[in-house]
Amino acid sequence: MRASEQETAVKQWVAEHMNADILRIERQARWRPVWYVDAAQSEKKWRLCVRGDRVDARIGFTLEHEMQLQQLLHQHGLPVPQVHGFIDSPRAYVMDRVEGQERFEDTTPQAERDVVLDSYIKSLAQIHSLDVEPFARAGILRADKPSHSGRVGMQVYEQAYRASKKRPDPFLEFALGWLKRNPLQNRSQESVVLWDTGQFLHSAGEVTAIIDLEIGHIGDPMMDLAGFRMRAREIGFSDFDRLYTVYSKNGGQAVDREAIQHYYFAFALCNQLAFHSALAAPPPGSDYMMNLRWCIETNLYAIEALADILSLELEPVPPLTAQTSSTDIAHTHLVEWLRNFEPHDPGEAHTVRSGFRLARHLQRASQVGIQAEAADRQDLTSLLGQTPVNPQEADAELEAFVIRDGGTHDLALIKLFHRRLVRALSTLGPEGSAIARHYPVEGLEMAEPGQLSSKRSPSL
Repeated sequence: MRASEQETAVKQWVAEHMNADILRIERQARWRPVWYVDAAQSEKKWRLCVRGDRVDARIGFTLEHEMQLQQLLHQHGLPVPQVHGFIDSPRAYVMDRVEGQERFEDTTPQAERDVVLDSYIKSLAQIHSLDVEPFARAGILRADKPSHSGRVGMQVYEQAYRASKKRPDPFLEFALGWLKRNPLQNRSQESVVLWDTGQFLHSAGEVTAIIDLEIGHIGDPMMDLAGFRMRAREIGFSDFDRLYTVYSKNGGQAVDREAIQHYYFAFALCNQLAFHSALAAPPPGSDYMMNLRWCIETNLYAIEALADILSLELEPVPPLTAQTSSTDIAHTHLVEWLRNFEPHDPGEAHTVRSGFRLARHLQRASQVGIQAEAADRQDLTSLLGQTPVNPQEADAELEAFVIRDGGTHDLALIKLFHRRLVRALSTLGPEGSAIARHYPVEGLEMAEPGQLSSKRSPSL
């Protein structure tokens, strides 16, 4: 459906199913179809959010599953938006629109941040205390046995990845292989989990809504304490020891730091699992640069987390030096043209910004890409004993080696993938630019069983 046809269908559904007049509709300027609708019936008014299906991610969880989980949590009194129904075409569900902001401002006092985060973590503890049986009966994903509660979500992701796999992905095959060879032991707790935690709206020092429940299911509660570590910088918080203490004091499950380490590593793989196909063959509407940035950054989180688990020190990677290429003039012209383009509306602004990022990536890759590929080939020559002809052959040979190796060279491969990822990140944009900069997540300070450490963890 064209964008205009989708908008018409959304308006018709709201008008017919809610017996309301449409006052306003606006599509959110982003990579995923979302519409904001204002509607009214006599004196009653609705402010609605219509959340559409993803256009490029393959996560294995359906939009219907997300809606069902949100409905159930709302019925249990959790601060999630009320659901009004499902639209078949375009695939979307309708919910109340809740006001609030996702991130903290730089000027937000720490005391206010603490109040908001305490409120969020208390809601998380409440979710973990819910009886899982009504959720299972309603069709919410659950493992075949409690000891697999922490694996079933990754299994869904991996199945979706393998069903749409388009090219070799040696890093992902290595990471998935490590998880299979090193399953977490002695975990059989089951709770309703959100998994992609740390997503909420807040206003005036209060959480107004928990949002984005698309991969929630019945899993291990420690998955939720692990997942939102990746959002520390994005939202603006980092004192996880304090949050874990608040969680424990408000009815949360016993905090298991080894489990959190394991689940954090696993969760950091989810972007690569979801966007493997879109990066290999981007469909219309896909934000290629955002997906590429997400994947490289979270893959770095994963490799750093695995090094943390294995107490392996990762060495600094020599920087790449930009060199003048034959396309510099054309690339510079394109970048500056897009930088100075004046869009007519938010949707066009989003598209132009995506194009600008892509142009800067191509410009940077023309300056340092040959060096990065040469360094990657040198690494592979040392590992494989032969030099691949091109990057495609290199990925294929490395993937075959990883699958064949079965863990014998884990430490060497962790270091190799770390170097490859750092080099890949440096090709995303000019040196020092935000898109080409890595923002490490703090490592997890391990404490004695049953104890919560008050020390801040060192950066990875």
